[in-house]
Amino acid sequence: MSTDWKPSPRYPDPSIVAIDESFRKYHLPLTKVERLATGITRWGEGPVWIGDMRSLVWSDVPGDCMWRWDEETGQVSVFRKPSGYANGNTRDRKGRILTCEHGGRRVSRTESDGRIRTLVNSYQGRRLNSPNDIVCKSDDSIWFTDPSFGILGWYEGHKAEAELPTNVYRWDPPNKLTVVAKGVNQPNGIAFSPDESVLYIVESRSVPRRILAFDVARDRTLGNRRILIDAGPKGTPDGFRVDMDGNLWCGWGMGEPGLDGVHVFNPEGKLIGRIELPERCANVCFGGLERNRLFMAASTSLYSLYVNTQGRPYF
Repeated sequence: MSTDWKPSPRYPDPSIVAIDESFRKYHLPLTKVERLATGITRWGEGPVWIGDMRSLVWSDVPGDCMWRWDEETGQVSVFRKPSGYANGNTRDRKGRILTCEHGGRRVSRTESDGRIRTLVNSYQGRRLNSPNDIVCKSDDSIWFTDPSFGILGWYEGHKAEAELPTNVYRWDPPNKLTVVAKGVNQPNGIAFSPDESVLYIVESRSVPRRILAFDVARDRTLGNRRILIDAGPKGTPDGFRVDMDGNLWCGWGMGEPGLDGVHVFNPEGKLIGRIELPERCANVCFGGLERNRLFMAASTSLYSLYVNTQGRPYF
């Protein structure tokens, strides 16, 4: 952990790097990377903006805790502990928090009265592995990845044998679960393009890691599977979110300067910019009043940066 890290005193912030000239339109020269919290998580994940609380909630997977950062006071407090080894989080169209839990091997929903309901924990009578990341489509369907990371040991969940392949699923209310993608080697981060015509999935155990793209048909089946981004020998994409121009803002990290932080790719899969952090970043989300503040959940810290774009409105 880089406890001695301090924000740059300079404008523009040298940790914001334009790889391609097209990235400059998204960079606000009078903004800096801010560290909002540090030293409280072992592996920070799954940030989600809760605008009605003016708060950011994120997960510490091995810490079995969800944390809350308050925008007004800057204070950090426990949101939920134990959290079921929560990982990815998002919100549905009614503002309820959707959470991928390794411990319960389920997707849960936090109701408006605070109760926690299991949406799904099995498929065809067999238990899910350890749901990882999640996104809600504008038709209220919920799409999530189900790798086996949380059942491989006792650090990020409970050790167990896998009962299902590492699929990608769609859950439709009131209670229908469908496999939408098979044969993805440990699917991880997941997000839609702004018009929801393309679904992106991180394949985190391919060598090298890849971000796959699928066309979404009218009946919501996936087709035309292709490699959008080949991360290369030192690439480690994890969770990501998409802005209104279709750019992918990807958590990244290899424990090396220049590789830890966030990589930004345009819709064609070209690297256009980087946000360098002193530690590996697992996942991101957009938040704030205008959805123009990028929150970055890194290993032991939470960071943010105002950018000149907005996140896709359906998280």
